[in-house]
Amino acid sequence: MISERLAAPLSFLALPVNQKTKPNSIEKIKRKNSTMKLNNPQKMLGLSFAAAVLVARTVSAQISIDTRPVSDAGNAAAGTGYGDVAYNYNIGTTEVTANQYTAFLNAVAQTDTYGLYNVNMGTYLRSQSITRSGLSGSYTYAVISGNGNLPVSFVGWGDAARFVNWMHNGQPTGAQNASTTENGAYTLNGAMGAATLSITRNAGWTYGLPTENEWVKAAFYTPSGGGSYEANYNTYATQFGVQPNSRNGSATDPNSANYFYDDSIVNGYNGGLATVNGPEPTPRVLLLTDAGAFNTALSYYGTHDQSGNVTEITEALNGAGTGRILRGGAPFNTASAISITGRGTLPAADEYWDAGFRIVTVVPEPTTMSLMLMAGLSGIYLRQRRQVAR
Repeated sequence: MISERLAAPLSFLALPVNQKTKPNSIEKIKRKNSTMKLNNPQKMLGLSFAAAVLVARTVSAQISIDTRPVSDAGNAAAGTGYGDVAYNYNIGTTEVTANQYTAFLNAVAQTDTYGLYNVNMGTYLRSQSITRSGLSGSYTYAVISGNGNLPVSFVGWGDAARFVNWMHNGQPTGAQNASTTENGAYTLNGAMGAATLSITRNAGWTYGLPTENEWVKAAFYTPSGGGSYEANYNTYATQFGVQPNSRNGSATDPNSANYFYDDSIVNGYNGGLATVNGPEPTPRVLLLTDAGAFNTALSYYGTHDQSGNVTEITEALNGAGTGRILRGGAPFNTASAISITGRGTLPAADEYWDAGFRIVTVVPEPTTMSLMLMAGLSGIYLRQRRQVAR
């Protein structure tokens, strides 16, 4: 079943919140054509390094997703029981955007075998961002003008898993099959709805959906102490303990988010829904903000929007095993839902207007091929040095 979530806002189960109010303190590679002489040792060393980097990169990438490194491996969990991660990893700086998801659709959904597109993506006024044209077999997709940086929504766990499989496989073009969407970080093989609930992340993954612990650590952990929730964890993903201001994006307010907060003060913000600073108007209007619109409201690791905007899909199953855990809260949610204690559920067959996702990636390591290439080029470099020495 596909849910448009037309009435009630996302329901979150909130654990008790510790209301400390002390806030925490808040590559491009240039290439140019040149002739390189092999008898220049410094240039040879640079060539060795550059070649290794190029081998390790994804070939024919259509999109790039900015990520932030999450270090401090082996940290302890928060008192809520979540947030401990034994390894370093990277996480998306923002949610996956409509621009990025549209590139994915155009690559693999000319015939949309597994329903990666939901027609509400193009029509539902609170979140509309992507349209579809043509007939099955020749579908094309386009971003609605001005809405390309919105977080994609109306996606289920299976859609998000297929997106990261596509990333894992090098962003190929073609039908939805084992080489594009069905294998990779997750072995889907056509699974839909409830059949996806038993699927877990494969060994050797390069892109994935965050576990609940990975998501919580990136949002709330602060290794230096002084957290607002407890010693090493903040209450909100803005590094504050005081609830954020509700704004329609902000370049200057480090404690602000897209969520529902009405303080009954007429001051241009905190008037209710963030994008309209009040109740929802009729007819409906866009309620999502661009990914990264709160560009000074950051977690310790530098992520945006982990409190508010769209609630985000994780790998974790709910207690009943009927859906995946959601984290972060959404436009109709209040402070408890966007805090460290807020948790919701996305049922296996549902897709919500206010639910999206971000990715995680492994910390890059040299591949066998890149190491061999570096060794070979280093050998040439050493021979050239000997010739120069003579």
